[in-house]
Parts: sequence; structure tokens; C-alpha cells
Amino acid sequence: MTSKFLRSFLTIAVFSMISAWAQTSSAAAPAAAVSAPSAASPSATITTGTGSRIGTINIEQAVIGSNEGQRDFEALRKKLEPKQNELKGQNDELESLQKQLQTQGDKLNEEARASLVKQIETKKKSFDRSVQDAQEDAQNQQKEIFQRILQKMAPVIIKHAQESGYAMIVDTSNPWPQSPILWYGDNGDITKAVVDLYNTQSGVPAPAAGAMPKPAAPKPAAPKSSAPPAKQ
Repeated sequence: MTSKFLRSFLTIAVFSMISAWAQTSSAAAPAAAVSAPSAASPSATITTGTGSRIGTINIEQAVIGSNEGQRDFEALRKKLEPKQNELKGQNDELESLQKQLQTQGDKLNEEARASLVKQIETKKKSFDRSVQDAQEDAQNQQKEIFQRILQKMAPVIIKHAQESGYAMIVDTSNPWPQSPILWYGDNGDITKAVVDLYNTQSGVPAPAAGAMPKPAAPKPAAPKSSAPPAKQ
């Protein structure tokens, strides 16, 4: 699954990139447009094709499901593993301290209990900052990969739409009501066709059997229980 950040990024990225490619496509061939959810900038102009068919594409699946996407997101997942393990260790340490406070707090003298509470508070603040920084870094790297691949995939989508007689291609990455598309069938979906065409163009080999695209951001679970206040 992609992060919520990646999903929200799709609206702007898909709209701006693909509409730009549609507007600058060859004058000899009718341009086809890929629409984006209504949240996209209303000032942008979309060039529609002259065909009569309306097709769909899941841009998110197309980018992440391409050979290049699977390769690069898996490489990112492995790159982020050390930081994720580090955060997990911090989380485990924090939970251990909280458990110690819950089970032994009543047996500690006031000074020892206050010291333990302070230690928990300090470590939790540090942990929360580390998680936020790690997530922002991971999301930025996800965005870079997604944008880079989409930049190269956009003309493939346009060309396929033109040659297949589509008047419009709509993105189905987000479900209704996050997007204006209430329902669509599978007959007009061009996601697989675009992925196959892009894989051929990119020359990136298919990943090893069983490999799955995993754009990953470290999301260790924060301790559920908060430290009780020190005894007065």
C-alpha cells in the first residue's frame, strides 16, 4: 500500500504532467487527456481527444506496478530498513520503560519514580521527532520516484490513448467520494496495456518472482499508554 501522502500527491502530479503532455503532443495526431480528481487546479487547460471512447487508468498502480516502479520502491524499502529497525528499537525501549513504571511505580520512592517518568517523557519526545523526520524523508523519496517514473510514463499514456481512439482517460487511483468517479467497468481500463508498453520502452526487467512493490515509510507503533504523573 502507498502512503496517504503519495495518494494526495497523485491528484496534482497526474493532472499537471499528463495534461502538459497532451497539450504538447504532435499536431498531426489528436490529443487525448487524462482527467484528474476535481481537487486539481481549475486554471489548467485539458486538451481532449477526438475519439469517442472513454477509458480509465489507475495511475498509482501503473507507476508502482511497472518493472521500474517495483525495482525502485523495493530498493527504497531496503534503504529505509536500518532506520525502521532503529525506530523499532527505540519504541521497544520506551514501551519497556512504561511497563516498568506501570508494574513497579507504586514500589518506587518519590525520587526514583519522578526520575523514571522524566526519562520516559524525554525518550518519547525524541522518539516522536525521529519518527516524524523519518516519515518525511521516506515520503519525499517516494514522491521523487513516483514523479520521475510518471514523467516518463505520461507520453506512453497519451500515445496509447490516441492510437486507441479515446476521447478521454480518467484516473481511478482514488475511490469515490475522494474522486468524482462513482463507478466504472473493467472493459475500458488501460492500466495493464500502459504498464506493458512502458516496461518494453524502459527496458527494465521484471522483478524476481514473489517480489512486490512496497513504497515504505517507517511507521513504528508509538506506545499506547502515556506515563502517569509523578506522585506529589
